[in-house]
Amino acid sequence: MKIIVRAPAKLNLSLDAPFVHSDGAIEWRMVMTSIGLSDYVQVETTPGDTIEIYSNSGFLPNDNRNLAYKAAHIFLRETQIKTGLKILIEKNIPVAAGLGGGSSDAAAVFKALNILFDVGLSLKELAKMGLQVDSDVPYCIYGDTALVSGRGDIITPLAKLPKMWFVLAKPHVSVSTPRIVKKLTKIPVVHPNTDALLHGIATNDYQAIVANMGNALETITIAEHPQILTLKERLVKYGCDGSQMSGSGPTVFGVCRTSSRAKRYIIVFPGSVMKFI
Repeated sequence: MKIIVRAPAKLNLSLDAPFVHSDGAIEWRMVMTSIGLSDYVQVETTPGDTIEIYSNSGFLPNDNRNLAYKAAHIFLRETQIKTGLKILIEKNIPVAAGLGGGSSDAAAVFKALNILFDVGLSLKELAKMGLQVDSDVPYCIYGDTALVSGRGDIITPLAKLPKMWFVLAKPHVSVSTPRIVKKLTKIPVVHPNTDALLHGIATNDYQAIVANMGNALETITIAEHPQILTLKERLVKYGCDGSQMSGSGPTVFGVCRTSSRAKRYIIVFPGSVMKFI
């Protein structure tokens, strides 16, 4: 038996960390949305009990360091299903880019196994398993546009966004998410107005959405990689209505109301990617 599941990238329209516990655990408050850029994950049952990971990317580990592997291991353990698995990941989402590719692949594995074995777990139950893998996995299981709070485990679906285009640009740098997050309590950050963003989404107000996007991690990551700020400014200069870093970076996205304005940036900077929401 085998199945193929789409694993979309995510963007953070808002990312805030209003509280950090003494043990270092973070209380998040984020607005995320899924976009067209996607990986594709094929899951196939095999004899035995081995989990095999294959990918078209040379940057992905094929052992228990891979989030898709962890998802498969947790699902089989929790459901007490005995089987081997072959997982093929077609990577289109850049690795370590702030776009949630690894978490989305893990979410796709949970969904695939739930269907393959007809277990009938709810999204809430799958998300609870997903939290054992990574804090972004519960959101990736739900997808679409949602408010994510707590430690990543509280998912509140939101209204569909108005029609808009995203232009993605990734500088040639690598960002360590754990290192960036550890600095949250050491460096003053700008907290986004997530409530205003939520109101903009609820009222389908494109201008309010763009005006109230924000990412508390930007200050930290830009201090290490100032070219991210340069990219943000360039996106707006060449026609985007707003720009922001996604996740801990380094990918930056610009927002456009029309495809023609998004294409203007793509023509000038052909290494960028344009995606519709």
